[in-house]
Amino acid sequence: MTAQQPRMKAMVYTRYGPPEVVQLQEVNLPTVKTNEVRIKIRATTVNRTDCGFRSANYFISRFFSGLLKPKINILGCEFAGEIESVGRDVSNFKPGDRVFGYDDTRFGGHGEYKVMAASGALATIPEGMEYTVAAALTEGSHYALGNIRAARIKQGDTVMVYGATGAIGSAAVQLLKHFGAYVVAVSNTKNVGLVASLGADEVIDYQTQNFTETTHRFNFIFDAVGKRSFRQCKPLLKSKGIYISTELGKNSENIGLALFTPMSGGRKVLFPLPTISRDDVLLIRELASLGSFTPVIDRTYPLEQLIEAYRYAETGQKTGNIVITV
Repeated sequence: MTAQQPRMKAMVYTRYGPPEVVQLQEVNLPTVKTNEVRIKIRATTVNRTDCGFRSANYFISRFFSGLLKPKINILGCEFAGEIESVGRDVSNFKPGDRVFGYDDTRFGGHGEYKVMAASGALATIPEGMEYTVAAALTEGSHYALGNIRAARIKQGDTVMVYGATGAIGSAAVQLLKHFGAYVVAVSNTKNVGLVASLGADEVIDYQTQNFTETTHRFNFIFDAVGKRSFRQCKPLLKSKGIYISTELGKNSENIGLALFTPMSGGRKVLFPLPTISRDDVLLIRELASLGSFTPVIDRTYPLEQLIEAYRYAETGQKTGNIVITV
């Protein structure tokens, strides 16, 4: 008689659509290859990446996830947990290591276990940090880090972060301060104090002030929520200032602008493609250990309430990160 393959619980989706397409199921425990580790997930998040892949509202995402239906059925790109087993060729991790990381290729954080390459975007959790905090370290910060690098920010540059209360924006404020920028952050009224506590030098309350009336001129304007446009922000940029948005913009205009505006030699739009490496995760770990970066956490849900977490994420009202306990 053949032994039954071990099983685990996971939130599974087999078609694109609203949060309700995700359902709790029992699935086979993933097997470990020689260069991989298997991680017992303790906490994960629901974020823009997960929402985008699940809904496929941007059709372009289907070229990565599957044209007609998802090729990967368990989402959850960032996570924290414990190494449960390692492949025979793995030497940099061992069972029992507390780890966090990011995986938008295989995902898997919305289940009890996931596997990934030991050489991937994975690192040990800073000493004393809880899983719920570690789980939120990578998604917003790596998007922010990539855009900051693309803009070539240096000490003394003046930067605006529009949408400073999301996972990306709140990370950007902290990272920019670490790199020595002067940060003007734009926030809603209720989060002005929070954004100031993250290190912003000035906070503009967009509910009572018009951000375009600031007297500052910026080396870099980072629209971390994709709600503004180059046309609106261009007058606020210095002569060679850079505008980056986390969204494609109206009629996907930011792609075209990123192709043509750099040719002018003046103010320009960039649209860097996000990447993450193990070195990036190690940098994020170092900054977290130093206290230079702490992810903002809005709410925590158990895995079984993932649908409710998705619904809240898609209201556009969250502050920082939504954490899922497993």
